[in-house]
Amino acid sequence: MRSSSQPDASAGRRYAFLALKISVSIVLLAVLFSRIDVARLWSSARHASVAWLFAALALYAVNVAASIWRWHLLLEAQDVEVPLKTLLGSFLVALFFNNFLPSNIGGDFFRISDTAKIAKSKTVATTVVLADRVLGVIALVLVAAVGATAAGAIHPAALPIWPVWLWAGLFLGAAASAPAVLVPEGFGRMLRPLTVLHPEWVGDRIDNLTDILGRFREHPAALAQCFGGALFVQATMVVFYFAVAYGLHLNVAFADLAVIVPISFVVQMLPVSVSGFGVREATFSFYFTRIGLAIEAALLMSLVAQALIMLFSLTGAAVYVSRTHHHGGAPTIS
Repeated sequence: MRSSSQPDASAGRRYAFLALKISVSIVLLAVLFSRIDVARLWSSARHASVAWLFAALALYAVNVAASIWRWHLLLEAQDVEVPLKTLLGSFLVALFFNNFLPSNIGGDFFRISDTAKIAKSKTVATTVVLADRVLGVIALVLVAAVGATAAGAIHPAALPIWPVWLWAGLFLGAAASAPAVLVPEGFGRMLRPLTVLHPEWVGDRIDNLTDILGRFREHPAALAQCFGGALFVQATMVVFYFAVAYGLHLNVAFADLAVIVPISFVVQMLPVSVSGFGVREATFSFYFTRIGLAIEAALLMSLVAQALIMLFSLTGAAVYVSRTHHHGGAPTIS
């Protein structure tokens, strides 16, 4: 009786948490829309430049291609050979999951599942995706720090965060991450106390992780290229939003977008909303009002940009359905 009630309680907690996230998104969006002229918002949307929105979509496609290349580099550093076509399909499905599932990291589990079959190790697949995420976050903070420094020269009083905090966070994050690659044996020893949970299983995982990090240390060029790719991805996302803003005839400085876009991505990582809806728009609205722009402009740019991203990610749904059909069930990669 006890074992059957535990899954029910776990499912109940998941549903309650999902309901809370949906509520947060709905409440935030309702508050924001109550403060604007919806008719004017819709009028601005109807006068958008379709050509510039298509250009933004093309930029997003370039961004996706660079993200897949980064993933491929990290897998190669682990001596895992995966065809780029396979990674493309897997990444598109993951992108679809990230944009249409309540969690914004759901796609990572798909990427791990796919590459674990080829690498024959869940630890390798997981570590590669985590390394990709860490490098991406460091690049994200770097772009935000540069943008905040530039925007500070335009209107320092409007900045939501001081540039020095971003620079400090960047160096602290880099300093905390570097030992895992530079001294993997020492990093493994730091994790040894965890073996009290399950000496054999946890010990094997720590040994595997140490070997994986050691292989990364042997391929510094791959890590450097991956970080360069991460910078390109984050910078491209700023350009993507700039193209959306231009298409919507919004007068937003590029430096301001270099601040607010990375910050909005960080905020969306918090598991408090559905796919970032509400939280993302509130973040844009807060910053736009501080630099003298209307909330309508913030909502319009945020929602249109997200709509374009979701439109592009529908390609992942097509890939997922195709793979499920060909494999007669849950998709696998052979």
